[in-house]
Amino acid sequence: MKVWIVNPFDNLPLEGNRPQRYWLMSRAFARAGHAVTFWTSDFSHAHKAPRVFLPEQIAKLNAGRAENGLWTVDGFRLGLVPTPAYRRNICPSRLWSHRVLARRWRALAAAEETPDVVIASSPPLGLCAAARDYCAAKGIPFVVDVMDAWPETFERVVPKFFLKPLARVARTNYRSAAAISVVAARYRELAVAAGATAPVALFYHGIARQPAAPIPETRPANDRFTLVYAGTMGASYDLETLIEAVKSQPDVALELAGTGPKEPALRTLAADCSNIRFHGYLDEVPLRALLARGDAAVVPMFPDSCVGVPYKLADYAAAGLPVLNSLTGETADLLAQHQAGVSYTAGDAVSLVAALAELRAGECSVYRAGAARLADLFDADTVYGGYVDWIRALVDGRR
Repeated sequence: MKVWIVNPFDNLPLEGNRPQRYWLMSRAFARAGHAVTFWTSDFSHAHKAPRVFLPEQIAKLNAGRAENGLWTVDGFRLGLVPTPAYRRNICPSRLWSHRVLARRWRALAAAEETPDVVIASSPPLGLCAAARDYCAAKGIPFVVDVMDAWPETFERVVPKFFLKPLARVARTNYRSAAAISVVAARYRELAVAAGATAPVALFYHGIARQPAAPIPETRPANDRFTLVYAGTMGASYDLETLIEAVKSQPDVALELAGTGPKEPALRTLAADCSNIRFHGYLDEVPLRALLARGDAAVVPMFPDSCVGVPYKLADYAAAGLPVLNSLTGETADLLAQHQAGVSYTAGDAVSLVAALAELRAGECSVYRAGAARLADLFDADTVYGGYVDWIRALVDGRR
């Protein structure tokens, strides 16, 4: 089976990052004996800069260039689509960049041998629509993998009127799909509400497991309880409340990894607090080390961000960290079900402090065991092994 996977956002191991959803998915298909091409962008969404592949990672992964300009790596082909830069997540230049990306992908796809199936992430909607049109012209199955709620996630910052064209594209993508996969149950509801009639299957973010760092039985009297946040510093994240809460707790430290438009203001807010540290964007090895030093991790997101189950929940669980969480719905339910953390109310520092006290009052070993149980749900081999079987059944059924 020839499989194409299309997503421009994920960070890549060739850049020094851990493998994310679409790399792990590509690897799973390749290891099952299928011919895979993973199409992505040559522009790093995380760094807002052209991708830079590190020589040591190229050698480690035995990566090389194929005759047609694509890379061969980890058992599959990797295609980089030339993409214009943009500076911010929400800006006109990003819309233009996505439009050019879709057009250039179509040109590259036209020169390739037709696959048996195309799996396109949503977002971005335009590139997903380009994959939809390609599949319709070729008479092959089009699969939408919903990893975020577009355009719903922008309703907090953009008037709904301006989002109507994007909503029409999303509806057409859903309705044209032969099958839809989602990373959270709430996205199934979005697809069905948009008129999707194809089967919808839930496949959480799969994460390659790392051994959890041991927690000492006793801690020095002056050793602070360490909270870790790893992720974007953008409008969907209630990091101001997190910082204010930590500032009121002299025996609690906060380590923040990542960057984003809110970072300068957050640094100013935390400037008078020596137990809050910003690390900037961290590659795989230093990020893993930071998570290993934590006592608990934080998912400080506004419920109206439309996020169901974020990447970071899987990352934290894989690191064996209990979680403080402000998302309602599925994430809160998963934490309660597995006894892997405590939830609080977004925007309410008093609620956060109370949740932190509840977490610290409990047995650390109990919460870490709960995190391990939760990590089983995100195990990459299980998640993407099941995904391969699901897609194979879809293609075989259409044959």
